[in-house]
Amino acid sequence: MNEIKEISSLQNPLVKKILVLKDKSRERKKEGLFVLEGQRELELALKGGYTVATLLFHNALISKEEILQITSQLDYQIDLISVSKEVYQKIAYRETTEGLMAIVHSKSHGLDKLQLKDNSLILVAEAPEKPGNIGALLRTADAANLDAVIIANPKGDVYNPNIIRSSVGCVFTNQIAIGSTSEVIEFLKSQNIDMYCAALTASESYTKIDFKKAAAIVVGTEATGLTQEWLDNSTQNIIIPMRGEIDSMNVSVSAAIVIFEALRQRGF
Repeated sequence: MNEIKEISSLQNPLVKKILVLKDKSRERKKEGLFVLEGQRELELALKGGYTVATLLFHNALISKEEILQITSQLDYQIDLISVSKEVYQKIAYRETTEGLMAIVHSKSHGLDKLQLKDNSLILVAEAPEKPGNIGALLRTADAANLDAVIIANPKGDVYNPNIIRSSVGCVFTNQIAIGSTSEVIEFLKSQNIDMYCAALTASESYTKIDFKKAAAIVVGTEATGLTQEWLDNSTQNIIIPMRGEIDSMNVSVSAAIVIFEALRQRGF
């Protein structure tokens, strides 16, 4: 059984470490660690094969028995720490979570780590900036059970607490890879995966595309769209016909529409 330690001081070095890990992408990459919050998120991380280093809890919100039940499922030892109300309020984003936080080892997200099948369906997002959009894209990918999500030219890291929260933990359930646009294009070509790029020019309606073969649906930012490199290498640019006054939708909504058309064609 894990020994349970206690922290009540806001000046404790671990409290300071957690705050830095939450705020600084550079520190997360340097340490190979990130912070998650909430029981559902922890369960999904464990299901996704992540390794927990430290589990912190506030026993007014979750009992020691519940914590021990969670840790009994692990085949390795972790640090268990009970924190005071003041410490929990300092390190938690929301008081309404279940009183549970964890420091977790991050994974490698190289393109070479992806395990794909012959007719994989993949979502590629180039340079997404807003954590809420990234989280929504990951939720869509999970809902569709996509084979992978690839982030090209990332602006940050996938372990940003806002991404974890907005994805409702789906950052742990998707197979995610990261690379530069050039690397991702080269990888997709090497795997004989067609690239269907969301764009306003030289585009076909997404409903006219045959998505039954291995395909990557590629989306850019709402502000600038995809870079020319994608358009130059696109198998076919695609567009969602718009009937109102604006010419674009939220990137996660657009991606969802095309992804579920691909699933429809594949018989769900």
